[in-house]
Amino acid sequence: MTAADTDGPTTAPAARGGEGPGLAKRAVGLPGVVFQSVTFMAPGAAVATSLAVGAVYAGGALPLSVLLTLVAALVIATSIGQLARHLPSAGSIYTYPARGLHPIVGFLVGWGYALITGLVGPIVNLLIGYFVGTMLNQEFGWNFKAMWLVFMLLPAVLTALMGIRGVKLGARVGIVLGAFEIAVFVALSIWMFAHAAAGGLTLSVFSLKYATVKGFTGSSGLIGGSVYVLLAFVGFEAAAPLAEEAREPRRTVPRAVLLSCLIIGIFYLFTTIAAAAYVGPAHLAGLGGLGGGSPWILFARQMWGLGWVIVFLAVVNSFFANGNSALIAATRTWYAMGRIRLLPGAFERTHPKYASPVVGIVTQTLLTVVIALPLALGYGPATAFQLLATILSAVMIGIYIVINISSIGYYLRFRRDEFNWLLHLVLPVVGALILIPVLAAAVGVGSSVLKFVSPLPSPISYAGLAVGIWYVLGLAYLVFLLRRHPERIRDMGQVFD
Repeated sequence: MTAADTDGPTTAPAARGGEGPGLAKRAVGLPGVVFQSVTFMAPGAAVATSLAVGAVYAGGALPLSVLLTLVAALVIATSIGQLARHLPSAGSIYTYPARGLHPIVGFLVGWGYALITGLVGPIVNLLIGYFVGTMLNQEFGWNFKAMWLVFMLLPAVLTALMGIRGVKLGARVGIVLGAFEIAVFVALSIWMFAHAAAGGLTLSVFSLKYATVKGFTGSSGLIGGSVYVLLAFVGFEAAAPLAEEAREPRRTVPRAVLLSCLIIGIFYLFTTIAAAAYVGPAHLAGLGGLGGGSPWILFARQMWGLGWVIVFLAVVNSFFANGNSALIAATRTWYAMGRIRLLPGAFERTHPKYASPVVGIVTQTLLTVVIALPLALGYGPATAFQLLATILSAVMIGIYIVINISSIGYYLRFRRDEFNWLLHLVLPVVGALILIPVLAAAVGVGSSVLKFVSPLPSPISYAGLAVGIWYVLGLAYLVFLLRRHPERIRDMGQVFD
């Protein structure tokens, strides 16, 4: 720990009982850290799935929903960057509120982040199985259910094997896969602009004129769509858990978080406007449902013929890259929680050669079977995706709100000499306020609290119940820790440099 980190109780205890060398120090440079966030957002897959589902609610106002969400995401990225400058930790997401507000708040954030990073693996592997199974069924008549099962489990195993080989390999793979998917969707979008429908290119998509979906007209459609648009942005913060493995983390992590958010936000705007131009904004709501895989594969069939295979591979590639980066973020967070015994100490165990958190990697792989399989069998892969994705969005929206507030608290309490009214007060407050209606929609509160918010339909509306149950369990565990091991809660604010 450096002398600069003297704001509050920061004496970091030594690793307690862990096996292996610890995480690999200074192993990843700025490009690798940027693409850790980029591939966690899974831009190609997000365009093909999350944004397509968002259109079900936002309709032709989807580009406006993307633009507003980008503004909110950039504000959050700024707050994370400001905190990462002084608190470089693998526990990052929970360390920020633990230091800026209170260790108990840090625990609640860590409890939620441990859930959502664990859900990403099941979500992306479920979707790989769904996409590959759908294509093999449509093209060759192969049994969809059998193919879905095989191609859900196979990438989970491959991701785990790659994860064990360490963060350097994962970062290099992320750069290659991320660049490929972005290039393919940009190229397809250019083709779509060239074949735009009459009246397709219009600034009206940045208004509520086309927010006409039944039950979600006007601002309620904009907010309902934002639940899934925000899901497409979730991951720009994933650079933060690499703080103990990045070179010059106090400079690298803030830059990576902000750059990844801005680059992918522009990419989402470009592709969404291209879709509105191609099909016409009045027909944008028809992108959702994910029937047959994704509307973007249909677009590729219409314009590229057999070239649709390239788009299909880009989507599957995007899911796989997402699974790889999610595994990196989840296992580093669990490693940090195991180090201070919020999770069992086994999560601190690292591979003797590759310095990878092996217990976390095995756990993430098993979660695919335990979570994704029964939900997909019960509701079908597409609905299971929407349910898990809404749970993920709901928790992450709450975490983003808390991180904004944490930035205010940290700079007022410990860095008054650096306090900036715009960076450390105005922007965090605005960012938190923008997200509150989206959180209300995601957890199913709806018009009972905010009149302009419509709840999501069943079973997606069960997301609020699932989040509530998870936090009831978390509060019970918190009470136990406060009574028996209060030092573990206090340690959430530690920075292990």
